[in-house]
Amino acid sequence: MVRRLLALTLVLAACGGASSQSLEGVADLPVTDVAGFEAHLEALERPAVVNVWASWCLPCRSEAPLLDEAYTAFGDRIEFIGVDVQDSQNDAKAFLAEYGLNGFDHYFDSDRSIPNHYLGFGTPITFFFAPGGELIHTHNGVIDERTLALQIDELLNLEG
Repeated sequence: MVRRLLALTLVLAACGGASSQSLEGVADLPVTDVAGFEAHLEALERPAVVNVWASWCLPCRSEAPLLDEAYTAFGDRIEFIGVDVQDSQNDAKAFLAEYGLNGFDHYFDSDRSIPNHYLGFGTPITFFFAPGGELIHTHNGVIDERTLALQIDELLNLEG
């Protein structure tokens, strides 16, 4: 048992050192506020899935691969946006690198102004917006494959 714990500690230490080195020169996530975020959503001509996450949030880690799969499948028809809350820039960048979530835009919201504005609570939260920025649905907590698929289908039905 002690050997396993020691081995796990060494592996985690090695991973932590490697990820911090690989972040050198990586740009910080753009900082956003409610006004700027709403303006971005209003300018969109296609629906959007907005996921609120944090690197310290274990449920966020469990849903990250699902969101990446959804982006890969529907990113040509739906805008995917991540909003990192109550985090540090370095931890946020490490999270994105770890889960390969670099395909869609992510914003930094240190004081949770975005989810608070849309009356979401906890972390993670996933918001679904119609083209032009109208909030269609809020999912508080970890999103599962079925729920995400149903909401994406609803967004795609708004198009036609």
